[in-house]
Amino acid sequence: MKLFLRIIFNIFLILTILAGCATAEGIKETDQITLINQGVVFIKEGQYDRAIAYFNKAIDINARDAVAYNNRGIAYTEKGQYDKAISDCSKAIEINPGYAMAYNNRGFVYTITSQYNKAIADAIMAIKLNPSLYQPYIFRGIAYSVRDQYDTACSDWKRACELGACKFFEISKNNCICQ
Repeated sequence: MKLFLRIIFNIFLILTILAGCATAEGIKETDQITLINQGVVFIKEGQYDRAIAYFNKAIDINARDAVAYNNRGIAYTEKGQYDKAISDCSKAIEINPGYAMAYNNRGFVYTITSQYNKAIADAIMAIKLNPSLYQPYIFRGIAYSVRDQYDTACSDWKRACELGACKFFEISKNNCICQ
């Protein structure tokens, strides 16, 4: 199960990176974007402390940048500092209540910390804000399966496959775990 969650997290990371960086206001916007982008590179390289330092600098420039908080939350997740990850994702949501990936990432942390009701709630919100995301269906499915709601879990996992998750797991929609 831990390997499965690690794979899921890496997929989340890639999609968060692909989602791009929000722009900041002010004369240091380019510097802030550069800091965020470099922090993302450090996450990809497994240099989480360096990534956090770069996100801290970006937040110093613009404390209202939801992407910087969300990405720092990803680095904290990788370090196993789940309380800090939840705090950063929550701050990103406070700044931008429409930020689906922050709900997605916080919901993932809730899943790996066995806070399944909160994970389900965040998955619902992430899906509401961005119905094309498949990740919330995966971790919501995990939460449902832990609660012995296998039909609901399978429904979520099938939906994740329909949205493209299968290509990351090298399975086809017809070979979904629930069939």
